Amino acid sequence: MVKKEMIAMLLAGGQGSRLGVLTANVAKPAVAFGGKYRIIDFPLSNCINSGIDTVGVLTQYRHLRLNTHIGIGIPWDLDRSYGGVTLLPPYEGGENSDWYSGTANAIFQNLEYIETYNPEYVLILGGDHIYKMDYEVMLDFHKSRNADITIACMPVPWEEASRFGVVVADEWGHIKEFEEKPEKPSSNLASMGIYIFNWQLLKEALLALKDQPGCDFGMHVIPYVHEKTNNCYAYEFNGYWKDVGTLGSYWEANMELIDIIPEFNLYEEFWKIYTNNDMITPLYFDGDSKVNRCIIGEGSEIYGEVHNSVIGSGVIIGEGSVVKDSIIMRGTKIGKNCTIDKGIIAENVEIGDNVVFSVGEFAESVLNPKVYAFDLVTVAENSSIPSDVKVGKNTAIVGRTEISDYPGGLLASGQAIVKAGEM
Repeated sequence: MVKKEMIAMLLAGGQGSRLGVLTANVAKPAVAFGGKYRIIDFPLSNCINSGIDTVGVLTQYRHLRLNTHIGIGIPWDLDRSYGGVTLLPPYEGGENSDWYSGTANAIFQNLEYIETYNPEYVLILGGDHIYKMDYEVMLDFHKSRNADITIACMPVPWEEASRFGVVVADEWGHIKEFEEKPEKPSSNLASMGIYIFNWQLLKEALLALKDQPGCDFGMHVIPYVHEKTNNCYAYEFNGYWKDVGTLGSYWEANMELIDIIPEFNLYEEFWKIYTNNDMITPLYFDGDSKVNRCIIGEGSEIYGEVHNSVIGSGVIIGEGSVVKDSIIMRGTKIGKNCTIDKGIIAENVEIGDNVVFSVGEFAESVLNPKVYAFDLVTVAENSSIPSDVKVGKNTAIVGRTEISDYPGGLLASGQAIVKAGEM
């Protein structure tokens, strides 16, 4: 077998609990983004655009949708007889094999997979960020420094630095200190969770730390390597990179796509984003419809108005309805004479006639104030909302609801409806 110079290990097992009801039944990397994509499409596309043709995708939480989406990797040209994409769920097979308990533990449990290719370098990626990055350029940097580990980093506002692992590096990128989510950070150069390791050193570190509970790269592996070799470098990235880990950042990232000059461009020929999209029917716009500054997916039918929104494939927006500043995912049906304002509506939702979103004033969420802290109406997949109801701001709806679930025809701001057994 031909030895691979570098393979990628893509960590895609996280729930993404800060996305609330959007990830109640699906892993965060499988959440829809930009009308036709899923979040995991971005690192997968980065891999093939960077010349990396061997990718192990580590799945865990609610991985069925993710497995179905990736399949054998055809959309990303990763259906290879040697290499390609391989789905790596946890398994029970003996000592030290069980549910993944940390990012590094997940890699440790798949040492056998990596050994199959005996690479010189291993690229570690997260499956839950929106960005374009040429990993080959990062590898060239790694080689030029003769590094043991290279960490992709980018400057963040000082007030946000405590949310990340941060590095203190000299003008050559040599890392002097590494701090994991410090209360008082010494630097605002934040780790992006993208690492290139020399394979033999990574293997040594994982074996040395195999009994560490919840073994994690930021907390355990990187400090171990830094102390052992002090040959760690920071590769500074200055392109677009978005952590869509909250409802607010997820909404903002989608809305940025429809700017007149978008900061993140989905349409660049030289760096395409690939996806598995089985929707082949054409778009339909009724003669009375109005559309302004939108992304609209294939197979959708627009009879009303859509403004400043991202609409997925196969969506139906009824006559007289107005959708604005919203994200509507694939397969959703919105009835007649509705007003959908600042909504995030997941896949295959049914909304009746004369429904109004975002009425009243903001109120703190009764469900989870840390997750629901924005002027957004969030509706989980496969839910339904009956006709003739109003929905306030900062609300969440899960399940097939009835008119009796809305006192006086209203779900007040800050409130939530979660039908039994749905979360």
